[in-house]
Amino acid sequence: MRDNDEHTAATLIVGPAWVGDMVMAQALFKLLRRQAPATAIDVVAPAWSEPLLARMPEVRSTVMLPLGHGQFGFAARYSIGRGLRNRHYDHAIIMPRSLKSAFVPFFAGIPRRTGFRGEMRYGLLNDIRELDKARLDQTVKRFIALGLPADAELPVPPDPALQIDIANRDRFRERLGADDVPLVALMPGAAYGPAKCWPIEYFGELASSLTAAGARVVVLGSQPEHPVGEQICARAGAGALNWCGSTRLEDTVDILSIARVAVTNDSGLMHVAAAAGTHVAAVYGSSSAAFTPPLTAAKTIFDRDLACRPCFQRECPLGHLDCLRGITPERVRDGVRAVLDAGR
Repeated sequence: MRDNDEHTAATLIVGPAWVGDMVMAQALFKLLRRQAPATAIDVVAPAWSEPLLARMPEVRSTVMLPLGHGQFGFAARYSIGRGLRNRHYDHAIIMPRSLKSAFVPFFAGIPRRTGFRGEMRYGLLNDIRELDKARLDQTVKRFIALGLPADAELPVPPDPALQIDIANRDRFRERLGADDVPLVALMPGAAYGPAKCWPIEYFGELASSLTAAGARVVVLGSQPEHPVGEQICARAGAGALNWCGSTRLEDTVDILSIARVAVTNDSGLMHVAAAAGTHVAAVYGSSSAAFTPPLTAAKTIFDRDLACRPCFQRECPLGHLDCLRGITPERVRDGVRAVLDAGR
């Protein structure tokens, strides 16, 4: 809480609801701090995101939103907004385009409230921007555009970079034996749907070839993905560990900072890996690296040039999933080995 007797410029951001988007939101936070280094940035966000936001030095504090994904929660939003009035924010940026996301800044009495037009938010927003999809052709561009005047030229978005807990990282480095062998992280999940998920048997073949070549493999993801991790590790043998559901989000950040390569679908953890500093080997199916690329120079993209993609569907509308099945384990293996060999 700020001292009300000495006004310090402060901005309230209503953050996105997905892991990958929250990582990409750091590009906006960085831009705001570059423009006004003394301005404090607070973020309204669901509780799961606090470990990520705590790794972003640009963020002063997180305002927890105690609601599930998609939950309207008018009373809770009213209460949170009213409770923020004595922080005297100068500006609010509402990153989601939903109606409900605009309530907290409105009830907080923030004088300037910026966001894209969407879901009848007239009155709740007073700095309404048109979403020019041709100009703002990437998610991260849409995010940083909200931190600029409406007619401003877009700069190159700054890459997210999550802080690493060195002591925690070193504990995991010892557990994984990563000083002795190269570590490769596999992230087989994607919350959006199966049209983003490289086949599990392909992950298994890749893991088997990597462990046979002397690498250590760790499979990362959520608890529901634990059975998938078991399938992959069963194929790979003793050199693979299934840690799906066994690590906190902040642990995953530190583990990924140790990995030499992270093989991943277009998922939230792909963006976490990019921001943790590892080389990202990203497999794209229904989505496109042109729209949501891993925000790092250290990346290898695997996709296919097909007439039916990108379709951006959760499930393959044609039923064949050729966009992913046509990306062979051998192709990804060769890409991963090139990165490992270059780092020797």
